[in-house]
Amino acid sequence: MLTRLRVSGFKNLIDIDVRFGPFTCIAGANGVGKSNLFDAIRFLSDLADRPLMDAALSVRDESGKTSDIRSLFYRQGDDIQSEMSFEAEMIIPSEGTDDLGQKAKATTTFLRYSVSLVYRKDENVGSLSPLQLRKEELVHITQAEASRHLLFPHKYVWRRSAVKGRRAGKEFISTDPTDGIIKLHQDGGGGRPLSRPATDLPRTVLSVTNAAESPTALLTRREMQSWRLLQLEPSALRKPDEFLSPPKLGSDGSHLPATLFRLAHPKNPRKSNGEENGAEEKKVYSQIANRLSELIDDVRDLNVDRDERRELYTLYVTGKDRTSHAARALSDGTLRFLALSVLVQDPESQGVLCLEEPENGIHPERIPAMIQLLQEIAVDADEPVGFDNPLRQVIVNTHSPSVVQQVPEDSLLVAEIKEIVKSGKRLRGVSFGCLPSTWRERNLPGEEAVSICPKGTLLAYLNPVMQKGKTVQTKKSQRVVDRNDLRQLMLPWPGEKE
Repeated sequence: MLTRLRVSGFKNLIDIDVRFGPFTCIAGANGVGKSNLFDAIRFLSDLADRPLMDAALSVRDESGKTSDIRSLFYRQGDDIQSEMSFEAEMIIPSEGTDDLGQKAKATTTFLRYSVSLVYRKDENVGSLSPLQLRKEELVHITQAEASRHLLFPHKYVWRRSAVKGRRAGKEFISTDPTDGIIKLHQDGGGGRPLSRPATDLPRTVLSVTNAAESPTALLTRREMQSWRLLQLEPSALRKPDEFLSPPKLGSDGSHLPATLFRLAHPKNPRKSNGEENGAEEKKVYSQIANRLSELIDDVRDLNVDRDERRELYTLYVTGKDRTSHAARALSDGTLRFLALSVLVQDPESQGVLCLEEPENGIHPERIPAMIQLLQEIAVDADEPVGFDNPLRQVIVNTHSPSVVQQVPEDSLLVAEIKEIVKSGKRLRGVSFGCLPSTWRERNLPGEEAVSICPKGTLLAYLNPVMQKGKTVQTKKSQRVVDRNDLRQLMLPWPGEKE
């Protein structure tokens, strides 16, 4: 679970400091940079899994992919910064396994990971990556400090179940500022650390940790690997699955039938229906069908057909007239809502889930149901973390007034372009402002004040159609909002006479 993220020098993110709760909604106009925050989260996730260059090339730019590494660094005119830095505070799982199947148990679960990268410009780097590690650190946050760092509303029983363990030494990964040596320390602070020069490393130290040397660093890596951007594509959601397909929902929504079949048959998802699985199967299908009925009235049931001859799983939804429709015949909005409903039921789906414009394909009347579903995917901070309450987090971005008006006030961050003064230079970057009198307004002693969203900025979301002083009128017809029988139903723009 990502609780705080600081980024500077990445795209148009300059000295941003964002705190996250179980559910966060980021609103902003097109092109303001709200998606760059998602890219920063994804980049950090890839740095924990891939070489530096592979992670950088996976980040999208305006064209949808990155070919020039320098496009990841902040630029203003012809001036391009050569360094980017990230600092993430997170709660990690207490247990897991490494790439060889060795079990790992964290000595502490609340940590801060920081990494800085520089671009080697005008150098003959040869076989070396143009990206170079400058600093990498992983330190723990004590249980005594946890209450001051976890600002979002939560109960003590939740914090005690999520933040565990103690550590004699504070550092798991450190960087010596004098010689640029990065050290991987053993859990417990004993033994000789593994030391490597930062300039020679093709990837982060975190990305090569294992259970034997540093189980806590490994589980930090596992947590960051679980951060993903969900881009639910209807074409992927409609496809049936082969029997050997991964029974886990992909980032594009693929493997929905296999995932649902696994949830309905927890003992053996490859086995045909048996009497011992019948009750669980009916329960899972009924729960998801009930959620789907909140979006579509004409839903009676759903199931996954197991075709032994073709070895395929196919998802079907049955209407109230008892007519079954395969997934390929369902609407885009129905499929997205169905995928989110499956995520709620799946305890194996953990980590950070980032969704861009989740309202796409959803009728405005169903937006509240969609938002409620997204909140239910996230961990409940009033209950202990466990199998029925996995450590899962949802972050969405939107420019929809319908979403902004319906989300909880303390979940909202509004992205705006603002002028920032740094090192005597005036820079333009994105800022994330919260609403006043919410937990997001709080901060630790000695830290800079949190950015507050001006009320005037919210008018575009509260009154999205009425624009003072502007009228768009065609010659042949009037706008819908200009109809006399509808105008009486609309709120007047502030300052206008009714």
